[in-house]
Amino acid sequence: MSADPWPEGVARHALETVDSTNAMAARLAPQLSGPAWIMAGEQTAGRGRRGRFWASPRGNFYATYVMHPTEPPEVVALRSFVAALALRDACAALTGLPGAFSLKWPNDVLLNGGKLAGILLESIGQGGRVQHLAIGIGVNLIGAPEASQVEPGAVLPVSLLGETGLRIAPTTFLDALAPAYARREESFARYGFGPTREAWLAHAARLGEPIRARTGSQVREGIFETVDPSGALVLKTRDGRAAIPAAEVFF
Repeated sequence: MSADPWPEGVARHALETVDSTNAMAARLAPQLSGPAWIMAGEQTAGRGRRGRFWASPRGNFYATYVMHPTEPPEVVALRSFVAALALRDACAALTGLPGAFSLKWPNDVLLNGGKLAGILLESIGQGGRVQHLAIGIGVNLIGAPEASQVEPGAVLPVSLLGETGLRIAPTTFLDALAPAYARREESFARYGFGPTREAWLAHAARLGEPIRARTGSQVREGIFETVDPSGALVLKTRDGRAAIPAAEVFF
């Protein structure tokens, strides 16, 4: 299928090799007059959440959307949900398999229950204002890390090629993702988090089921009830409802 047009006013930078697309975004941000996508064929120092190394072989997708937001930091952070929805939109459009993709709180995209993609938000700001936001996205298009490379209990990585037999080039994926993100961003900017939250919950993995949430050394178990208006995970535990703003989730 043909991709929607590239979003107006959004720059595109395609690079062969970078340390990480988020790091490149931080370097480019002061020179940018508007939002931009930065994509790389490979990363030499890719990273995931909590500073973890993100394996970056050629053929997979590595890109960062960088922008200068105007909202307070707590609102800016909700764009992880915007990005997750856009990622799912792009995956569904390119494969024709919408039912195969789900969203894992806080910001992973699952394919047939395995981890296909991750999102890393990083920002620079001062005085309570975010000067620039970098939304880093990694998608296992053709290869995924071995199960031995992830911590016990974590969702096992999968690749798009391995699960669907479809080989999609990173440039093709970006052509689908950029307009998908633009649509979700427009809704978020115009209507706030409410519609984004509802759409995210409609595709949430394990909603209504028991999960574990780990924050530091504390692990809480309960039924995944919802995501609240601040983006926090809400668990129904033995001790009542608990809203958890940040955690690692295990199924």
